[in-house]
Amino acid sequence: MERTLVLIRHAKTEWAAPGQSDFDRSLTERGRSDAHMMGLRLKEQRLLPDLIVASPAKRARQTAQILAGALAYIPEKIRWEESLYHCPSHTFEEVITTAVADEVKILFMIGHNPGLTHFVNDTLRHVNLAHVPTCGMVGLQFQGATWQEFGHTRPQFLFFDYPKNQ
Repeated sequence: MERTLVLIRHAKTEWAAPGQSDFDRSLTERGRSDAHMMGLRLKEQRLLPDLIVASPAKRARQTAQILAGALAYIPEKIRWEESLYHCPSHTFEEVITTAVADEVKILFMIGHNPGLTHFVNDTLRHVNLAHVPTCGMVGLQFQGATWQEFGHTRPQFLFFDYPKNQ
């Protein structure tokens, strides 16, 4: 069975205010606009998620909710995964192989750099991205009966898109 993974970095954020935790940083107006625009691009490609898994940090949460709105995905179905907050590369694979039901064919994961960029480069060895920008998206596909097989396959690169990519 063909399975699609879309890795998404949260959209552009405000700088932290004095005393504000990194976890609580919000999106800027541009970030909100970019997230909506990128959601519409995914919709145009008919990439509609069966499941969205996201870091619960405020900026990732806002990105996920805006994307969900653009894609007519029910926001209450977003799964908030604590381990995706500023995680190392291998955590993405751990979540994919242990927490995603086999019925899911298209999975969106929303997280943070540098872990997200490292995961892309570790997974797609023939693709070397220096940096996934804010609201950047990387799509890949693999053949497998379950998501548990992800780490034992050679996913194929589908696309790399970001807001300033016209």
